[in-house]
Amino acid sequence: WPSIYVGIDVIVNQETSPHLDEVSAPSLLDSPVSLGMHDAQIHVLDLGSIFSYQPGTMIYLTGKLLHHSVPKWEKGERIALA
Repeated sequence: WPSIYVGIDVIVNQETSPHLDEVSAPSLLDSPVSLGMHDAQIHVLDLGSIFSYQPGTMIYLTGKLLHHSVPKWEKGERIALA
């Protein structure tokens, strides 16, 4: 399908440590989507913010400029498309 994105990462049941998205363009927004059945949160460290990352959540952020992570969650299975 046509897309402005170069690729899609599929992340299954993985914590992600604080990081920047190296291949993202600083002028574009990334839109990771949370799927599955879980109670995860996404941390955007540069903003000092923690957001609920429940299944069905899509977050827009400049992943090349903002450090972000998804730490260990308590229950369930998580799939993320990023």
